[in-house]
Amino acid sequence: MASHQESPEASDLHERSLPELLRQLSQETTQLLKQEIELAKAEVGEKGRQAGKGAGLLGTAGVIGLGAVGALTACFILALNAVMPAWLAALIVAVVYGAVAAILALQGRNRIKQATPPVPEQTVETLKEDVRWAKTQTPSAKR
Repeated sequence: MASHQESPEASDLHERSLPELLRQLSQETTQLLKQEIELAKAEVGEKGRQAGKGAGLLGTAGVIGLGAVGALTACFILALNAVMPAWLAALIVAVVYGAVAAILALQGRNRIKQATPPVPEQTVETLKEDVRWAKTQTPSAKR
């Protein structure tokens, strides 16, 4: 004997007792809530992954910025020193590196903004739809 019940035909619903219909409604509502919770978990997990990628971009920007500043600063300053004073060459290099770091930081911040707030938006919408549907199924809503 299978434990899974097929959804009954409309004529079959009229033949069932009220307690039996309420039990079925309770079971289906419980199942629906479980599915909505799973959807919410999946959606929040996806938002967390997006935020993690944004944070990774920010971290990468910092590491690259530090490494590049150390290695390339000396090279560029020495190259520019051939045509201008060393202090001016150092200033120009610092401004260029600052601009690159700012661009990377803005990209990382934008990724984090896309992932927040970590609200399961799809789940909220499907729950609203479920409530509207349930209201149409109750006898008091059919007035």
